[in-house]
Amino acid sequence: MLIKRPARIKPSEITDEALYRDRRRFLELSSKSLLALGAAAVVGCDSNEAVAVSQAPPASAGALRSLGALKSSAFSTSEPSNSFDDISSYNNFYEFGTRKTDPANNSGSLRTDPWSIEIEGAVEKPGRIALEDLMKPHALEERIYRLRCVEAWSMVVPWVGIPLGDVLKRFKPTSNAKYVEFTTLYDPEQMPGQDIPVLDWPYVEGLRIDEAVHPLTILGVGLYGKVLPNQCGAPIRLVVPWKYGFKSIKSIVKIRLLEREPKTSWNVAGPREYGFYANVNPDVDHPRWSQNRERRIGSLLKQKTLPFNGYADDVASLYRGMDLRKFF
Repeated sequence: MLIKRPARIKPSEITDEALYRDRRRFLELSSKSLLALGAAAVVGCDSNEAVAVSQAPPASAGALRSLGALKSSAFSTSEPSNSFDDISSYNNFYEFGTRKTDPANNSGSLRTDPWSIEIEGAVEKPGRIALEDLMKPHALEERIYRLRCVEAWSMVVPWVGIPLGDVLKRFKPTSNAKYVEFTTLYDPEQMPGQDIPVLDWPYVEGLRIDEAVHPLTILGVGLYGKVLPNQCGAPIRLVVPWKYGFKSIKSIVKIRLLEREPKTSWNVAGPREYGFYANVNPDVDHPRWSQNRERRIGSLLKQKTLPFNGYADDVASLYRGMDLRKFF
């Protein structure tokens, strides 16, 4: 497959950006509906009662362990990156609460060491593997990718990761492996947001096998050359830059290869709003807002959203002949 290789970003081009704007809450759930479900807090409320856990302040970049020498990647965008502080302080990670600031404030309870991932399904070599053993054969790469949220904001993130396709090869997928399903840790003691019935926990996402093994798809284990902060999906998350951000599942504990399309969390919760494919498409609006334009964090003006988030030259061929309005 021919991959277009953008210019390598220079360190001098990485700049800070302002904090993000707050987003809407899941399917506009009202306070009454949450109370009826017995939730501890209201989605969109300004109180801290949604997750009644006292945690230490979020870690700064300097407090996180360095990942050492990194392999440079020709897949990186040349656009300026958001700052570490911005990326780590404004997150969608409902396992720690529904507000943008909840993950940074409440994720100190997550224990990421030791960590293991279970590989199962249509593979010849299933089993559970420790995170360090999963990573050991692979050179860590810096991948500076655009991120487009389904909520019509965007940013640029300097991830550190390893190609998912290279990882899957080690477990020898069978000819029945047509899809890959990912599952997040389920442990309300560590992830107090899971006590709130916003989604049917644990969080589940999925890709078609050709999407999973595409060279752009990585398992992210770091940010700005450091290990991932808890609020950003530690210790290992999916990164698929041509899809809306909710596809990039965090804190993965299970990878399962399947013959049939898996049921995924947001698609089950709101099938009219969150498709299985979730490819960034400016011509397919969300039912409640346009996807034609986006606000790059730190900019006052909106910019035009690019098909496949600007990665069309690399991935459009995966969907040749598909109706992208139907398979959104």
